[in-house]
Amino acid sequence: MLFPEEEYAERLGRLRAVMEARGVAMVIVDEPEMLHYFTGFAVSENLYRAAVIPADGMPTMIVRLLDEQPFLAAAWFDQRRAFDDLEDPVAIVADVIGAADCVGLDMNSYCMPAKRFQHLAALLPGARFVDFSDTFRPLRLNKSPREVAVLRQAAGIADEAMRRAIAAAVPGTTSRTAAAVASSSFIELGADFGRSGPITVGRGWNFLHARISDDTLQPGDVLHLELVPKVNGYCAKLMRPAVMGPPPAELSEAAAALIELQDRQIAAMVPGAGARSMRVCAMIMLTTPATRWVTISNRAHVPATSPGCSRTVPNGGWKRAWYFTCTPRLPPELPSVKPCWLLTTGRNA
Repeated sequence: MLFPEEEYAERLGRLRAVMEARGVAMVIVDEPEMLHYFTGFAVSENLYRAAVIPADGMPTMIVRLLDEQPFLAAAWFDQRRAFDDLEDPVAIVADVIGAADCVGLDMNSYCMPAKRFQHLAALLPGARFVDFSDTFRPLRLNKSPREVAVLRQAAGIADEAMRRAIAAAVPGTTSRTAAAVASSSFIELGADFGRSGPITVGRGWNFLHARISDDTLQPGDVLHLELVPKVNGYCAKLMRPAVMGPPPAELSEAAAALIELQDRQIAAMVPGAGARSMRVCAMIMLTTPATRWVTISNRAHVPATSPGCSRTVPNGGWKRAWYFTCTPRLPPELPSVKPCWLLTTGRNA
């Protein structure tokens, strides 16, 4: 179990306060991120699995028999309904819910497509379903000290793996060389697995999500490294560009301006501050020649609906805020790169 039971009790307490306010008797949790948050256990959706959380009492995990032991090792409770591969897990969820007349679920969950929801609704004809898509993710935004400690560990792995990968990326090697160093560093340093994230090479700024290449790195090439180490499901993402040889003066100026912008924005990230504070920093910097092409963008994941991304809105509030990137878009006549500086307000997998 990653955290002590009181950590999960506090999370359930906040969820149940919303359930009480909405008159909901039970809530279905099925996305891996949410399962991890409320139960301590998460697994990919090889077959449907979910936790049913009542307004009072112990949750029930509906789990594939093949995954029963991993669930018992990771979760803070052991109440479960294990099913074999020939059983219908949605029917088991409905059986656990029973006669509850008001059921909450995330109607934006990528684990609850329309056909599955129709099947569930047919099995619970007397139930009224209440959307909790505005509840689950915001509950995860405020990180506890224990979560921050795990994120710090993941961030330390990202920093060291980045240093090693950039040191290995020299003219004559390939982007695969850097990816191998990053991946092996993840495993050595304590990450959950060795998936490095996109590591691509090119010129300009519009090549970030290309495939890994066996082409030899040449002077002037830019290697984009996007490292995503996870520790117990918590991810610290780090993106950096590495230039093969001396960078152009224009790129150096843009990078210096972005570093200054990042420092201002991080300094503005204090409790109670709205996104407007960070946006004002960016808008001021946009008036300088070196960064007149800077944009603020969000970063999606696959599935895109899973963790959500930060978006600044006109009234200055966060919209599912975890992080955003500042991206310099230099004029097309400059043979430059798209370096991204990651500003993190906290996220987990």
